[in-house]
Amino acid sequence: MRWPRPARRPATTGVLRSRLLADGADRGANPVELAVVMPLVLLLLFASIQAAAWFVARATALNAAQSAVTAQRVHQAPAGAGEARAAAFLTAAGDWLVGWDQPGPDCAVTATEVTCTVTGRSLSVVPGVSFPVRQTAHGTVERWTTAGGTP
Repeated sequence: MRWPRPARRPATTGVLRSRLLADGADRGANPVELAVVMPLVLLLLFASIQAAAWFVARATALNAAQSAVTAQRVHQAPAGAGEARAAAFLTAAGDWLVGWDQPGPDCAVTATEVTCTVTGRSLSVVPGVSFPVRQTAHGTVERWTTAGGTP
């Protein structure tokens, strides 16, 4: 009895082998692509963190200015009460706003109004890069008036 001959391998093995060899030509392409794209990814990451730090610094300055106005607008508030309150707020707030103490918070008071301004720079993620921050709050001074209107 004769055993049947083994089936001949199909011609696809040659095609498969050529595909495997052709795919091997792209070896190492992923690290090169990553090296090209990674600086852009890092730039976007640091830019977004810097933008967030700038927004937090602005919010800190505005809250300090509003706190200063609240302290200074009280009936017969002593001179400098607003600046002292803003300085205390900024000291407790941390380093989100850099350089706020030079020249420091400034409050302008008239008979009917108070305006406080806080200036500084945002905390920097990248050394040498700083963004200025200036926030102002405004309010009316508490005072006694006549029943019919303003004096």
